[in-house]
Amino acid sequence: MDVDKSLDEIIKSKPRNHRRGSTRRTSARAQVLGKPVPTPAQKARVAAAPTEAKSEKIIVSNLPADVNESQIRELFTTTVGPLRELNLHYDSAGRSKGVATVLFSRKGDGTKAFQTYNNRLIDGS
Repeated sequence: MDVDKSLDEIIKSKPRNHRRGSTRRTSARAQVLGKPVPTPAQKARVAAAPTEAKSEKIIVSNLPADVNESQIRELFTTTVGPLRELNLHYDSAGRSKGVATVLFSRKGDGTKAFQTYNNRLIDGS
């Protein structure tokens, strides 16, 4: 420790862009979560990766009240691909809320369905 330096000189000699403890916090968090800490080069590769992921799940909204699960299943099975799960949401009185969650069997079919049916009228009315 330099006793003969003024406080201003000591502050100027310290690196300015270094945040104390940031590496330790990231490392500790990564260790708790069981994830390796990425190097700066690995971070750059992740950031440069394509953001368009293939999806297998979509949410369909604005459905007419008279549309049922079998109609939705038939539409997506015949035009997109096989379904793993389909849930049409109902209110407490048993009426359709006009929202369905569709889970496809194959990865990428959700993206295909989204591209095909997003902002489109399904029955033409």
